[in-house]
Amino acid sequence: MSEADWVAVIPVKRLSAAKSRLRGAVADAWHEELALAMVRDTVAAIAACEQVSEVLVVTDDPAAAGAVAALGARAVADSPAAGLNEAMRFGADVTVGIGRRRAVLAGDLPALRPYELGAALRSAGTGRSFVADAAGTGTVLLTAGPGTHLDPRFGVGSAAAHAASGAQPLSGDWPGLRQDVDTPADLRTVVELGAGEHTCALLRHLGLVTGCVPAGPSR
Repeated sequence: MSEADWVAVIPVKRLSAAKSRLRGAVADAWHEELALAMVRDTVAAIAACEQVSEVLVVTDDPAAAGAVAALGARAVADSPAAGLNEAMRFGADVTVGIGRRRAVLAGDLPALRPYELGAALRSAGTGRSFVADAAGTGTVLLTAGPGTHLDPRFGVGSAAAHAASGAQPLSGDWPGLRQDVDTPADLRTVVELGAGEHTCALLRHLGLVTGCVPAGPSR
């Protein structure tokens, strides 16, 4: 296999329904823009990872589909329309196919650095592997090797669920990869880590930050 043979899959909800626990971090009129900015930063970081050959976004949101296409990703409709795990299965196992190496990521990783993702993918096993979130209870990355079904178990307690299902936990110093954004406190943390340019630009435009430094593309 070549080094750059991973296909990254990202499920994105309709922006009007996305990140409900994050409401209040910005004015309601800008909530969807914030969710979209984080998706853009996540896709841009993944696309810049040397191990990734393609980024596939599963979404029914026209604005999200257009935004990720402008970044070079491929957008497909969420045909199952049956929730997060079914969208992941559809993208990874049906659209991409189980003959490829697939990595499913959360779409709210605006502080992700490409080298962090690359290190995680290099350490992934030939079967299923996962990276827990910063809290240790959720999952931000699930991988599946050729011939292996993704079998996602996202939801409350997903890290334990993935481990119990036989997926290999991956450990590394990857703060940007591990820090998803569910709450205003999480948003403050990614700003401290160095959020991506789209998230930083929006927060500066809203006057919520002055020193938001965009995340660097690599180390």
